[in-house]
Amino acid sequence: MTRLLLPPFSRRRLLGAAGAASLVAPAAYAQAAPASTSNNGPAINVSGAQNAPIPIAISPFDTQGVGAQITQVISDDLGHSGLFRAIDPSSFVPNSINNGTPVWQNWTLLGAQGLVTGDVQDAGGGQLRVEFRLWNVQQQAQVQGTAYTTTQDNWRRIAHIIADTVYQQMIGEKGYFDSRVAFISDAGPVTSPIRRLAIMDYDGANVQFLTDGANMALSPQYNPARQQLAFVSYRGGSNPRVYLFDLQSGSTQMVGGFGEMTIGPRFSPDGNSLLMSVSRNGGAAIVKAGLGGGGMTELTDSNSINVTPSYSPDGSQIVFNSDRDGNQQLFVMNADGSGVKRISFGPGQYAEPAWSPRGDLIAYTFWGSGGFSIGVMAPDGTGERIISQGFLVEGATFCPNGRVIMFYRQSPTGSGHSSNLVTIGVDGFNERLVDTPTYASDPSWGPLLA
Repeated sequence: MTRLLLPPFSRRRLLGAAGAASLVAPAAYAQAAPASTSNNGPAINVSGAQNAPIPIAISPFDTQGVGAQITQVISDDLGHSGLFRAIDPSSFVPNSINNGTPVWQNWTLLGAQGLVTGDVQDAGGGQLRVEFRLWNVQQQAQVQGTAYTTTQDNWRRIAHIIADTVYQQMIGEKGYFDSRVAFISDAGPVTSPIRRLAIMDYDGANVQFLTDGANMALSPQYNPARQQLAFVSYRGGSNPRVYLFDLQSGSTQMVGGFGEMTIGPRFSPDGNSLLMSVSRNGGAAIVKAGLGGGGMTELTDSNSINVTPSYSPDGSQIVFNSDRDGNQQLFVMNADGSGVKRISFGPGQYAEPAWSPRGDLIAYTFWGSGGFSIGVMAPDGTGERIISQGFLVEGATFCPNGRVIMFYRQSPTGSGHSSNLVTIGVDGFNERLVDTPTYASDPSWGPLLA
């Protein structure tokens, strides 16, 4: 986030095994569960799901313990997407699963289009076996059946993987629940805050602090292709620099050791290079740095302030923020720096663009006479619309399938201001607070883990 650095811009199946202390997500092992009915039925028709969420019944994997926790996380994941409505379990008819097969009329009476059933067993040696099935109630057929074996403390990730599977089967595209978010934890007094690099599950669970706060951390970015973060830190001197953090080893490496300061890192879609801005003589140039020793290429000059670049998902274009026309606006250029074209023309200032992984939208921060807003537009600048407003809203980042945006919202308090992460659908509906143990800002949504 550049507002603290440049005054003019103010205000799926499974990963490899990993040790319990590692910062990468632990593995689970999946196998197809034996089908008790046909597994060849088409996906449930979800036309209009955003206007009328799909009613789905999630039968408890157990009434207590890990089984109950898994059931709750699956229900929360699907419900928070805004595309599903979990049917109240208190309305379930008793004995509606007979020898592993649904009693179809009981679920049809509830209006369920989909049904999730499952079971959790102790597999010994600190392992769990979690089996689930997804059923199409309208067609009276099994859609998916899978069993997972994993460590007992990995149950939450299994729940996210199951929810992603349900989402994909019923919506027809990959979900986003088995993903993590990098962010900045903000604690301590307002006059001397402690800002630490951190990661968490997409829903705010399993927070891990990666730096100790001795040096301020800002602007984390998730590598889309590997377990790695880029971030800005003041460590080793008074000027901010871009660093890499390896989530597997915990090691840190500086990659932006040039110019007066380096800020605003963004990875290329293949994860092999990094865009950043280098300040010189009151201006800032966007440069591309290869992570494998490929050297540095300057994509813009520093006659103006050019910052916060973001690649299109195919890597052919870059959107960025510049004051070259007098105030902060959004521009798109080819990946080699050619063909620069302005795409924003509203009566205010634009900053922090982020290109959707779907390629269809660019999210941004806007501020004008009405205050701060998060908006989206098409890559050519058409279809501009505001999806959220507030005292201060910034730092939009897309989930892996591009349906949801996370940003941070600051609000005045008696002693300063609060800072919280928020998610919202790209349609501007279903805004939700993400619970974190400290104030939080600067989110960066990582790729699906599986």
